[in-house]
Amino acid sequence: MVEHGDIRVVHRGGSKINSREPVVTNDSRFLLCASGERVKVFSTSTEECVHDLRGHTDLVTGVLLRPTNHLQVYSCSVDGTVRLWDFTDGILIKTYDIGYPVYAIYASANHEGVFFIVTPTQSDNRSELFQLVAVHLPQSGDQLVEAQELSAVLSNVSSNPAATGFGRGGEYIASAKGLHLEVYFFKKQKSYRFSLKEDNKKGGKNTLMCIACHPKDDCIATGHEDGKIRLWRNFNHKKEYTYTTLHWHHNAVSSLRFTPEGTNLLSGGLESVLVQWRYNQESERDFLPRLGSAITHIAVSPDGTLFCTSHSDNKITIIQSCVKVSAVIQGLVNGESVRTDLMVDPRSKSLVLNGKPGHLQFYSLQRDKLLYNLDIVQQEYIHELGLQQFEVVKVAFDAPGNWMATVEERKPKAAEPEINLKLWAFDEQTQSFVLNTTVSAPHEAQITSMCFSQAADGQTSMLVSASEDGHFKAWQLPRSACTEDEGPSWSCDFVGDYRGLAPQCCCFSADGSLLAVSFQEVVTVWSPASWELLTTLSQPPKAIRDLCFGRLGCSKYLMGTTASNLLCCWNLLTCSLEWSTSMDVSLLLSDPLTENMAAFCCQAESTDLFVFKPSEPRPVASLKAVCSGKVTRAVFAPREEMLESCEESSQWLNRSQLYFLTQHMDLMTFTTKAEEDRLAASSKQLFIDDSVAMTPFYLLLGKHRKQENQDSLTRLSAELMPLPRGSLAIKELLQSPAHVLPSTSVLCSMFVESLLVSVADGSEESKHAEEEMESEKEEEDSEGEMESRTPRPEPASPGLQSAESAAPALTKAQLKELRRVKKLDHGWLADLLLS
Repeated sequence: MVEHGDIRVVHRGGSKINSREPVVTNDSRFLLCASGERVKVFSTSTEECVHDLRGHTDLVTGVLLRPTNHLQVYSCSVDGTVRLWDFTDGILIKTYDIGYPVYAIYASANHEGVFFIVTPTQSDNRSELFQLVAVHLPQSGDQLVEAQELSAVLSNVSSNPAATGFGRGGEYIASAKGLHLEVYFFKKQKSYRFSLKEDNKKGGKNTLMCIACHPKDDCIATGHEDGKIRLWRNFNHKKEYTYTTLHWHHNAVSSLRFTPEGTNLLSGGLESVLVQWRYNQESERDFLPRLGSAITHIAVSPDGTLFCTSHSDNKITIIQSCVKVSAVIQGLVNGESVRTDLMVDPRSKSLVLNGKPGHLQFYSLQRDKLLYNLDIVQQEYIHELGLQQFEVVKVAFDAPGNWMATVEERKPKAAEPEINLKLWAFDEQTQSFVLNTTVSAPHEAQITSMCFSQAADGQTSMLVSASEDGHFKAWQLPRSACTEDEGPSWSCDFVGDYRGLAPQCCCFSADGSLLAVSFQEVVTVWSPASWELLTTLSQPPKAIRDLCFGRLGCSKYLMGTTASNLLCCWNLLTCSLEWSTSMDVSLLLSDPLTENMAAFCCQAESTDLFVFKPSEPRPVASLKAVCSGKVTRAVFAPREEMLESCEESSQWLNRSQLYFLTQHMDLMTFTTKAEEDRLAASSKQLFIDDSVAMTPFYLLLGKHRKQENQDSLTRLSAELMPLPRGSLAIKELLQSPAHVLPSTSVLCSMFVESLLVSVADGSEESKHAEEEMESEKEEEDSEGEMESRTPRPEPASPGLQSAESAAPALTKAQLKELRRVKKLDHGWLADLLLS
């Protein structure tokens, strides 16, 4: 996480969930996996994210169930801490400060009070030498504990967590790196090292990729680069070791795992096939093929009922022990490169970019979940190295989200590129896009830019595409000339060019009344209504790379970047250059909801961000070194709820959130410190699901009881005086589980003080009560005096009683006046009557 004052750069949605091996809980109800700087807890039955464990400030590199408590889990991170969580409630219990980056974590039930981590040999986290270290947990009641007792176990180990594992009963730990297998015995405090030749007799690569230790037998399984699996035995004697070889995979074995009883061995690799080997009966195998992409990790639940496989397309597959897929948790697919720009679907507000080969993925940034994949190429993808196949390279949406345009291309060797332009209509019934028009070879060369006209509702939709063939074309949907069976289809309405130059980029104004097309160093402005060339804007030599119209109050400005590292601003009213500055802008984009624009600038192998308004020379915000490398893909996504930021430097994040892709294909975003603290606080709150299943019993009795409870609560609230708000101490006691709270002696004083009434409030309330008691006593004395001085009235007749009972009730003012009259001395009237 990078922090710039009030603004932070964090992994938000779409972080990788396949970077480390997932963990399944003892009851197989939940699955935990590392996801960027967080640990996500998924339900294995519903595939929904139940909790989001936040607290680490850098990438999480490992998740491990605590051997002594099956409801708690460890997580380690490059930030140099190991954190203990209660994953059922999503609460942080304890933080162990290691002081060094941690890349893997291991633990065994036989080593109580100790866990093992992999850290760099030197304090520099860029070191390529790693060591296995035992960390003795200090006995402290504090939430933040500094781990001081560290002892090295093995040196020169691999940072890959799959290359190290505990053996039977925690008696030894094995680690593989390169061509060497090292086994350390704790009782002997001695290690044995076994080596292999780089190539075997048949030319296979013997490099060790991963290991797995048998839970009940002295056997170590190692996966190799040539696809072989070796089962090592008698390794407690350096010269008498033996191994047997299993071979089915044709490429490197990426993961191995024994089942809890040790009856089966699971293996996976590039073939996207899960292989289940029978232990000691290796000729018997079961297969689960066509899992979609290469297997990177395999995990098994402690009870052996579920298998989990992580895949290279950022996916986790949950498999039953009968080798049948039961659920799939799909993250944001991070391919080798994103050819399309980052786009936001106007309807679902989801992120749209390249997904599986030939597909577009629609990813919800709010829910951090894949909505669906859309097959664009509609051809079977062939996994063969060097084979040229169709790829989706461009995508665009119109303003209402009714139409989507895609460009797919294939570049065969020694042949002209094949290009297809497809237009998709949104189907209300399926809530997805359906192919409407396919244009083969829309241009004679590669398409460089494409955009929809942001026209108002009711106007005809228009698409403009620019190509290296020297032309830009306008595609329009005719209002008529369509049959009932086929429906409307798109056709070319206009072809434009300028002096034989190749157009590089195009952009519509916010109201759709202007179209700007750049031809090398010249910007042409056209009227889409008449296709008249209105004006040309020139600038110093070098080609224009990006064009962007201003919005709202800045709609009269046109921004552009050049290959000579200039950022230019033209005034469309005067058709002149308003201002320019020297800046190496790698990406320029505008916020559709505000006047702000964002410019990513690459300097000294890192990227800076400048947020500005075209009408003001001073930047709204300036962030240095937001990431390493160059940023070429970014997008503004509208927020569901507007933020209320008081800091001037972060007000540009109030209505939209800026997402960008790094050179390592990590999706990052900008948030404020207040927003992060609010999310962290909300993740610590306990959420009790009181939903009841819709059964006939619930329909008959549940609603009736619910209504009764509401009526009783209404009556109580009307009768009782409002109580004071609960203090922080009471909230902490009621919302936190008992097993994560400090001792009672610590919280007792806070709790008792919260129950006491302050002296000022108590004196005011007692004074008010004394005044009321005195007034009531005076009223009783006056009433007694009246009764002693006035004779008893004669009994009234039944008619009078009915008349009095039928009389209307007195108002408060009348009652007050009656009490005042009662207080008067009427003794003289009684004496007068008696005389």
